[in-house]
Amino acid sequence: MMIGLFRKNNFKIVNNPKEAGIIVINTCGFIEPAKEEAINTILEMSEYKKQKCKFLIVTGCLVQRYKNDLEKLLPEVDLFVSIKEYEDIWEKIEDTINLKIQNSYNNMEYKNREISTGKTTAYLKIAEGCSNRCTYCAIPYIRGEFVSRKMEDILEEAKMLAKKGIKELIVIAQDTTKYGIDIYGRPCLAHLLEELCKIEGFKWIRFLYAYPETITDKLIQVVKQNDKICNYFDIPIQHISNTVLKRMNRKSNEESIKKLITKIRKQIPDVIIRTSLIVGFPGETKEDFDKLCQFVKWAHFDRMGAFTYSKEDGTPAERLPNQIHGNTKKSRYNKIMSLQAKISDEKGNQKIGKTYKVLIENKSFDAKYLIGRTYMDVPDEDGIVYVKNTDNLDLIGKFIDVKITNYKNYDLIGTIGDSPQSDTLSD
Repeated sequence: MMIGLFRKNNFKIVNNPKEAGIIVINTCGFIEPAKEEAINTILEMSEYKKQKCKFLIVTGCLVQRYKNDLEKLLPEVDLFVSIKEYEDIWEKIEDTINLKIQNSYNNMEYKNREISTGKTTAYLKIAEGCSNRCTYCAIPYIRGEFVSRKMEDILEEAKMLAKKGIKELIVIAQDTTKYGIDIYGRPCLAHLLEELCKIEGFKWIRFLYAYPETITDKLIQVVKQNDKICNYFDIPIQHISNTVLKRMNRKSNEESIKKLITKIRKQIPDVIIRTSLIVGFPGETKEDFDKLCQFVKWAHFDRMGAFTYSKEDGTPAERLPNQIHGNTKKSRYNKIMSLQAKISDEKGNQKIGKTYKVLIENKSFDAKYLIGRTYMDVPDEDGIVYVKNTDNLDLIGKFIDVKITNYKNYDLIGTIGDSPQSDTLSD
């Protein structure tokens, strides 16, 4: 939407910072590594002010959380814009760069958004903030309480994306399964997905960040019964020890989590289940961690990411006793990721010889391979598929059948099967 504002006001958008007169950095302030990455990016981009760049603007969650400190520490930045100031963002930008542009436009509605994720895939945000109050998480202090968007507004944006040729729609929020509770009095993600399936143009629809305690039987059935919805559940469970889950203020427990995983796999045999885990949470004992490892072996996740606990300013977990030493956290992280690597290799090798529908998104630099994804893969999170392109075909934006011939380092390698579908992307 910010890109859309600049384009609306006759600015040209460039991808190379060397070519930019204005650089805008949108930051994350969720965990310590994200904050470090944001600061490093700001410092890196500030070097371009010695060249063509005249104005450096920083916005996003880090600014929302530490604006006063950042203004003192980073004089290289010309303007900091917090999340709460988004409605006035264009006015602030105008004041900063001292431009008098006629018909200035500072509305942050979706209609002005730019699709920055390529021609095939777009994200659709259905809610803002979070009300779960997990003790380790700073999101409620940055983004506020959970607020759903009206369904009519979401569907209108989705139709706009479909008209632009988007083939894969990824529905996101901090907790997608809570969608609608605040404005409709009940969880409405299942109904929203049914309505999205009615929109022509989308081939794949998926949703991310589904909290286990609010995944309903209705939602599972909607995924099962609608071919457009990818058989993919992203369920951040964080831990399996009930004592750790309680200290995290999570609403699920070991029994309910195992029951849910079993139910989903029974209902949807080819389902992909992804999760995220936190190791080294305050008070996590060796027994708690061993239980988590045993659970990972039992659950046999198709996709799994793990994080070492990061102490965040102002969160209840920051004040919990029995903080875990950094070396212990790192050791536990390495062990659990090693366990998952073996599971991933096993699952990857099981796909050899099978044929999957693949959305082609790119080519290798030498054009010998087409690069795409199956329904099992979320962009930038999961693996990709390398498809041998012996005939030098231009199939970007198309769905093709690919027979898997090899597996390596979380990625699949295959050959073209049946002829590509006739659908092509709009320019």
